Amino acid sequence: MADPSTADSALSGPENPRASASASQSVSSNATWGGVFDGATDKRVERFSESVSYDRRLFEHDIRGSVAHSRMLASVGVLTSDEQSQIEAGLTMIGLEIQAGQFEFRQELEDVHMNIERALIDKIGDVGRKLHTGRSRNDQVSTDFRMWVRTEIDRLDGLLKDVQRAFVGRCATDEGVVLPGYTHLQRAQPVLAAHYWLAYCEKLERDRGRLADCRRRVNQLPLGTAALAGTTIPIDRQMVADDLGFEGLVANSLDSSSDRDFALEFCSCLSVIAVHLSGWAEEWVLWSTTEFGFLKPPQAFCTGSSIMPQKINPDVLELIRGKSARVIGSLQSLLVLTKGLPLAYNRDLQEDKERVFDAADTVTACLELAAPLVAGAELRRESIASRLDHGYLDATTLMEHLIKLGVPQRTAHETIGKLVGVAMQRGVRLADLEVQEFTSACDKLDESVYEVLGVDRAIEAFRSVGSTHPDRVAEQEAVWRERLS
Repeated sequence: MADPSTADSALSGPENPRASASASQSVSSNATWGGVFDGATDKRVERFSESVSYDRRLFEHDIRGSVAHSRMLASVGVLTSDEQSQIEAGLTMIGLEIQAGQFEFRQELEDVHMNIERALIDKIGDVGRKLHTGRSRNDQVSTDFRMWVRTEIDRLDGLLKDVQRAFVGRCATDEGVVLPGYTHLQRAQPVLAAHYWLAYCEKLERDRGRLADCRRRVNQLPLGTAALAGTTIPIDRQMVADDLGFEGLVANSLDSSSDRDFALEFCSCLSVIAVHLSGWAEEWVLWSTTEFGFLKPPQAFCTGSSIMPQKINPDVLELIRGKSARVIGSLQSLLVLTKGLPLAYNRDLQEDKERVFDAADTVTACLELAAPLVAGAELRRESIASRLDHGYLDATTLMEHLIKLGVPQRTAHETIGKLVGVAMQRGVRLADLEVQEFTSACDKLDESVYEVLGVDRAIEAFRSVGSTHPDRVAEQEAVWRERLS
């Protein structure tokens, strides 16, 4: 985003590349920083350095920040009450024009901030030239960007909550359904379907927590630190912070001008959300295959094949998985962008907005589809149940039964491993072995072994807090319903 200051706050922005001056290229009437220059900006530079094509989405925040700034300038006597009223009315009118699609953004004015300021001057004359007193585009840009990120955090929190509600809503629908749990993508232990759904509520809750924590650092006002050293104008930064809902003030003007930690942190939070969505999507893509046969995604979120008429492809899930790469790539780009920048402002920072905008837009699109997709999918109960006894999901429960009988864990592990080997060779379940085979493996085992074998008994055997025992899961479901109400 463009950054040189206006005359009101002293020339302080980066130097602009200049081509050989030519009388036919003069744009001095459009430049807010052109007083020291005696030539024109090359048209190619205008095209190369503009940011208004994408930063115009900050217009509401820019207008809101400028209104607050003007009120503060009036309170300290820099503006008269009448001048402030003219500025606020003019900015309000510009905002309405932009919303109505009646505003012409001009490339030669570089960014959204200077487009709005020039429009204000055109509307109210020289009074509009006073607005930029006591600030630079450095702190103005950072303020607008922080307000935008703050708004996005609040909106994303609501979308994450919607997905959580969708998962909690499945708990009643899928009550009593047992799924094979996996490690290394190999069957491991049985879990209730509701336990699985609540696991994703936990992941998304951490995502919400990270965003909330990020918001505290985002919500510090840079406006009034000016270009890099502050201003001699007797401004009241706290008044602006209160007006705009900032929790505090950025304390150091040099840091304020160069800081993009808030953008990096926000994009990092977005990347973790994208990773969580990608992992969920991958599981459901697998579950929807004939080989797994666990899940039927809603057809409204699938597509077909141009050549194979039988295909119902989980394209939305695949795209959610794929779009995580875009979000992670945006974070990588921001890290590389900022890794070598000296204090204070550098024009490189203009490149931050598109990456953050794209990451936020991508995660938003994924979350908007995730909630109805979660709610609309169906578990293939018969298919799941028909193979639930495959994989010796009760082996660990049997091992822990031995431990409770006094057998050391390592010994119990080895003993049950041998019994599983016998069952595997015969192609039968553990519960299909004869009691003599159990007693031969360990003299502490007797007919009571059958009371802990089988998937349903294994589920009932769990006791620890956070486990998949039906009572523990019901408790957590109630907690989540209360939390999300």
